Amino acid sequence: MLINDTTLRDGEQAPYVAFNTSEKLSIAQTLVACGADELEIGIPAMGVKEQEDIKELLALGLDVRMMSWNRAKMSDLEASLECGVKAVDLSIPISELLIDVKFGGNKTAMLKELESTIRVAKQEGLFVCIGGEDSSRGSLEFMKEVMSFGRELGADRFRYCDTVGIMTPTQVYHDVKALTELNILPIEMHTHNDFGLANANALSGLDAGAISVNTTVIGLGERAGNASFEQISMALKHLYGQTRSIDTLGMRNLAVIVANAAGLTLSPSAPIIGEHIFSHESGVHADGMMKNGRAYEPFDAEEVGSLREYPIGKHSGTGTILYHLKQLGISAQKETLQNLLPRIREIVTSRKRVLSDTELITLYKEVLCL
Repeated sequence: MLINDTTLRDGEQAPYVAFNTSEKLSIAQTLVACGADELEIGIPAMGVKEQEDIKELLALGLDVRMMSWNRAKMSDLEASLECGVKAVDLSIPISELLIDVKFGGNKTAMLKELESTIRVAKQEGLFVCIGGEDSSRGSLEFMKEVMSFGRELGADRFRYCDTVGIMTPTQVYHDVKALTELNILPIEMHTHNDFGLANANALSGLDAGAISVNTTVIGLGERAGNASFEQISMALKHLYGQTRSIDTLGMRNLAVIVANAAGLTLSPSAPIIGEHIFSHESGVHADGMMKNGRAYEPFDAEEVGSLREYPIGKHSGTGTILYHLKQLGISAQKETLQNLLPRIREIVTSRKRVLSDTELITLYKEVLCL
């Protein structure tokens, strides 16, 4: 299973986002360090500056395939060739809706452009992925036709795109299974998150036989975004048992780099990289974690450079209080803390903020004096 990350293309297409050259270079290098197998690095047809950035990205000499995104138009392909890329995605619409919007419903003209661009791309020795825009609203029969046509011309892969994020995992599995069983071209998944199902749909496509998945760091992308690089990476490692070369400690740094470049704030509860996801406040959970570090965590905090914490909050139990007091050198009896918990809950609820260790000591001494 391959991860083809498109943070530098589809991620940057998120509204209000624009990466400068330095940011792009940093993102590419960190992505590869964190285990990306391939990168989609831009759209040469956008103009000279984009082309210059793509050339600089290629000059990094990273040991992964770097791909440009193109409409299946000769002018787009020529711009990619001028940049020196060795792999291209040539995109055409699959649904009747978008074929009508982009080609006036003329499939023959569209396929003719696809044919000419694939022929030239293969003559130039490029890896060619056919991007099936809006596959999820298209027919399986037409996708079969496009894939067969592409294979005859030498195409290497077909990208199944849930462009507007309307699929469910069950529907994705059905469609992609039908396509992979034809054994025409390897399938790559490209999923959007409009209903919050991008990750699930991407993994469902892999379950059905797809060999590659598009991701973006922190799920950045158009509208609600794409499948998340860090979440898919860790799912493949932990849930699918895939041996992957992942710099898990660099995951959070990568997320911070992309968030800063995009002008976004990371959610503290974001899967994999959120700063609070290894914090256990509930008394039951905290007690379980203190007894066994696997009780309420699917993987170790240290794996992604995080720390396990037991915040002193409204739902804390006596076990958490004893833990903090012990860390502060205070040996307290559990029975003496029963008067302390109601005070903690009252304070935290009124001010919406957990207690610090200093505040805990002060409160503990007050209760002892009662």
